[in-house]
Amino acid sequence: MSGNEFRFFLSCDINLPVTFRIERLEGHLPSSPLNNNNIPADLGNVVEDKKPELYVECALYIDGAPFGLPMRTRLESSGPPYCWGELVTLSTKYRDLTTNSQLAITVWDVSCGKDEGLIGGATIHLFNAKKQLKTGKHKLRLWQGKEADGSVHTTTPGKVPKEERGELERLEKLVNKYERGQIQRVDWLDRLAFKAMDKIKDLESSKNGSSHLYVLVDFSSFEHRVVLQESGPNLIIPASITSTNELVTVWDPEVGKINPSEHKQLKLARSLNRGIIDRDLKPSSTERKSIQRILKYPPTRTLSGDERQLLWKFRFSLMTEKRALTKFLRCVEWSDVQEAKQALELMGRWEMIDVCDALELLSPVFESEEVRAHAVRVLERADDEELQCYLLQLVQALRFERSDKSRLSQFLVQRSLSNIEFASFLRWYVAVELHDPAYAKRFYSTYEMLEENMMKLGIGACDSGDGFKLWQSLVRQTELTAQLCSIMRDVRNVRGGTQKKIEKLRHLLSGLLSELTYFEEPIRSPLAPTVLITGIIPSESSIFKSALHPLRLAFRTSDDGCLKIIFKKGDDLRQDQLVVQMVSLMDRLLKLENLDLHLTPYRVLATGHDEGMMEFIPSKSLAQILSEHRSITSYLQKFHPDEEGPFGITATCLETFIKSCAGYSVITYILGIGDRHLDNLLLRDDGCLFHVDFGYILGRDPKPFPPPMKLCKEMVEAMGGAESQYYTRFKSYCCEAYNILRKSSNLILNLFHLMAGSNIPDIASDPEKGILKLQEKFRLDLDDEECIHFFQDLINESVSALFPQMVETIHRWAQYWR
Repeated sequence: MSGNEFRFFLSCDINLPVTFRIERLEGHLPSSPLNNNNIPADLGNVVEDKKPELYVECALYIDGAPFGLPMRTRLESSGPPYCWGELVTLSTKYRDLTTNSQLAITVWDVSCGKDEGLIGGATIHLFNAKKQLKTGKHKLRLWQGKEADGSVHTTTPGKVPKEERGELERLEKLVNKYERGQIQRVDWLDRLAFKAMDKIKDLESSKNGSSHLYVLVDFSSFEHRVVLQESGPNLIIPASITSTNELVTVWDPEVGKINPSEHKQLKLARSLNRGIIDRDLKPSSTERKSIQRILKYPPTRTLSGDERQLLWKFRFSLMTEKRALTKFLRCVEWSDVQEAKQALELMGRWEMIDVCDALELLSPVFESEEVRAHAVRVLERADDEELQCYLLQLVQALRFERSDKSRLSQFLVQRSLSNIEFASFLRWYVAVELHDPAYAKRFYSTYEMLEENMMKLGIGACDSGDGFKLWQSLVRQTELTAQLCSIMRDVRNVRGGTQKKIEKLRHLLSGLLSELTYFEEPIRSPLAPTVLITGIIPSESSIFKSALHPLRLAFRTSDDGCLKIIFKKGDDLRQDQLVVQMVSLMDRLLKLENLDLHLTPYRVLATGHDEGMMEFIPSKSLAQILSEHRSITSYLQKFHPDEEGPFGITATCLETFIKSCAGYSVITYILGIGDRHLDNLLLRDDGCLFHVDFGYILGRDPKPFPPPMKLCKEMVEAMGGAESQYYTRFKSYCCEAYNILRKSSNLILNLFHLMAGSNIPDIASDPEKGILKLQEKFRLDLDDEECIHFFQDLINESVSALFPQMVETIHRWAQYWR
């Protein structure tokens, strides 16, 4: 947890009883009032032999009134110090506590009479001044001879007054923090500190003598701080109701709770409908329209009580509508055994759903193992190419399974055995998640299953070699990345500029690490497992001029080709990996509708939580192009000149540029890609423009006032300006692509929902908010024609921001690209 991050639980969410431990009584008991001169001589010895028998009574007071039953500890008569060490559990739960919740602790001695048996009492507030629940050990000073008072303004506060606090109280407060883990532990220093504290304790005791008694209470601790949040609206009730005309606010404790009569009515209605009554029911035209509206809801939408009831009522007539299954399963009361049984029976007879809906059934919303197994049966029908598009999310979905060896993990492993590319990516995706302590066991189980099954494969497995050799070829990928990390450490330690580091890299590859120049056996490329790499070419390998000094390595391939990759250490590439996967998926969806926008979904693979590699695409940044050629048009004229073509460029090259600009404008808008500047917009010499470096997604942007579309004026100028026919064509491609991708909004939203449990920064910070932001970008409330007008307005708004205007907002957007 970072220093500026504060994680907490709300008290109203903790459905656990208030628990604490009564540790011991410190100090010397006052002499018994019976030991005085009025005692007859023959009773003196009897009284002297009486040992105190103490117990502690604990009562909870809320807003000055007793709440629940008081609890008592066992009797303790072992003599000072009196140690109970007893756990006390009250009938009240943390969610019921309010600001003025106090614990009243009274110590009694049963060896004396009723009146004389009172030792003393103390009261402590359960929440501190910052409205945080008190945890750890607290030393309360007893008010001798007084029973603990739980009124709002208590007369028996257990907290020692400031003017009476000594060094010991201050140290005990620090010890409490130390035991809660808020102070770093240093063994040798801790021993010295506690030794010094013992001396201070002895000194303080000798000063005070036996004048004070203390009771030590140890409150339960939680993983994070618990912050007070009362159930229902936190409204302050006026102290007194006067006869004036002012409004009086009254807290209704039932606000937000389920209406018991309504809940009962719903259960009765469902129990009646569970039989044969509604098997032949058909919805009316109005009900049919309502059902169709519900079926168009995005997967993030929660169904209301009436909507759930409507789907349940007509469940039999909906069985031929495959889109309705996920919505129907959302309206099932899974805690009702009979209802759950009928729902699963209907699910088995339902029209087979699409893969998109199967992904929704693997989300954390659905916990039933039978439902999740049904989703896997649907996935089994998909081919390897389609499954590979969703593999990253399917691995993340393992977090939501009920067991380590789930039906989903078994399916992924089995599919890997016949496809080495699938197996390689599955192994890497699982291996990266082993760093997550919460789910490491789950992912390690899948990793072991993959290794065990692959080693059992016979000759000819995956069209080459046997299982053992195949698995070793994948393990060697990890060995290679470990060696590359070692090289990066050595190179970074070299003093001097980038050129010195490049020389060191080439020297290492030619000398000490010459085994990397020619591998003993070919290794499958982690980025493209069907390609076998045989070694690194030192002369063509280099280092980028950057803070992290990423390596640009040229690998020799088994077919005498060359594969260039970028290897990074010290950067989390999991977010880039996700974005590029989505670009690749969107490219596939567009091509299925016969729209090729010449996107460049280069490969990215995270090989650890702070390392990874990506495909190197020969290109130049727009910043470099504008610096060297002054305009994008001049740059493209150099590679594709045509005197008769538009702007002196071949029509094919300009068309490629316009299409790629349109594709990335739409995709960066939908995914909310931030931090766009001329250094992370790259252009290939064939006219393909593409984006890199996706450190900010889902609307996050380090720059203030980002424009809605990431479109710089140099791109518009290369199309002939905002009035040209080529710019009009660009807008047409944007609107067409936007409407195509809107059709697959459910698929994209489901994939992001499966990433909700991942450690990707911009998703992990607030998954629900991020997915809702993504959903907003699709404008599902509009039809296709309305969306064309919406998107054209969006482009016009963004482009007008790029040129001099006397409008403040537009001026801010213009500053974004500077």
